[in-house]
Amino acid sequence: MKPHQRTTIQELIKKKVLNSDDFIEKLRAGNAGMLLIGNIWCFDYAISHLPSDSPIVEIGSFSGLSTNLIIYLKSKYKQENKVICSDPWDFNAGHPEEKIADHPYLTCQDYSNYIKENFIRNVLFFSKHDLPYAIESNSDTFFKYWEKGEVVQDIFERSIKLGESISFAYIDGNHSYDYAARDFENVDRYLEIDGFILFDDSSDKSDSEVCKLMEEIIESNRYEVIKKAPNYLVKKLSHKK
Repeated sequence: MKPHQRTTIQELIKKKVLNSDDFIEKLRAGNAGMLLIGNIWCFDYAISHLPSDSPIVEIGSFSGLSTNLIIYLKSKYKQENKVICSDPWDFNAGHPEEKIADHPYLTCQDYSNYIKENFIRNVLFFSKHDLPYAIESNSDTFFKYWEKGEVVQDIFERSIKLGESISFAYIDGNHSYDYAARDFENVDRYLEIDGFILFDDSSDKSDSEVCKLMEEIIESNRYEVIKKAPNYLVKKLSHKK
């Protein structure tokens, strides 16, 4: 286990970078998902310093752990921003009938359905007071809707008009360079000055291609690094010329 993974919420509290919060421990225990402890600090900082009440956007939601954390912290800090997330819940790789690894009968489509059902169940339990607008699509399609200001229906059969400015975005979709770069460019077009982006899997020690993207963003001098925990939380300083 790497040193940064040994950090606990209690240690963050002692360092005075996170307020005492037993609920987060219960959420992490009850909601399946992959979330570094440092990301919790980044979420807490960004949501407590939002520049406006423009929407919070999450790219990649999986079983809803980060979604529920965002909504909880939004409530904790009395922020009114809508949470809009995008995920295709598609783990088929074009072969829905293939078995999961060496399992005798569970298919990739079974797994996709299971994760989506988990997301729905988890957000209905932990965030029923403030459900996110969950759009079932990949991020490229999602941002095409956003660019056109389309009215779309989420998985809870509610309609929402996309296309506003963005105050904070969590980018946790496909971690290849091409996908992550497109997600960044799409967010950047709508992100407000002083708005935030948290990039999952962007640690300097990560093998992910997101690291290359972080180098380019930092070199642009348009974003300030707020924290490496070890993933990068950045704040927008200027629009692209």
